[in-house]
Amino acid sequence: MMDNNAPATARRGGSVRNTPARVSIWSAALGVALIVAIFATPMFWLMYGQYYTFAMFMFGVVAIPAGHLGRRRGKRLDGRDRGLALVGILAGWLLLLVVALLVLAYGGLIIGQAFLFGSAR
Repeated sequence: MMDNNAPATARRGGSVRNTPARVSIWSAALGVALIVAIFATPMFWLMYGQYYTFAMFMFGVVAIPAGHLGRRRGKRLDGRDRGLALVGILAGWLLLLVVALLVLAYGGLIIGQAFLFGSAR
């Protein structure tokens, strides 16, 4: 006997998709692909690093809440795609960590150049 809180498609026996979990994993995968692209195309990274960093930040920001929504929805769908949502959450936090390290590296580079050119006088 199905409970009344289950979605109508699950009661009919149809397939129910956990869309937030899938959004989370796709967003995280695209962000990780950008990290791979940094190492694969260093010249583009030097020219357009701010765009890579911003895109990684946005993919991470989308992956984390979508993953949490996917985990919550997965509870109602008998665990469907809960692991996928968890991977999206973890990869989203990894993306934000990489972005924070990149911003610190940019700042260190700018401060280092300021000291270098300031001491040349």
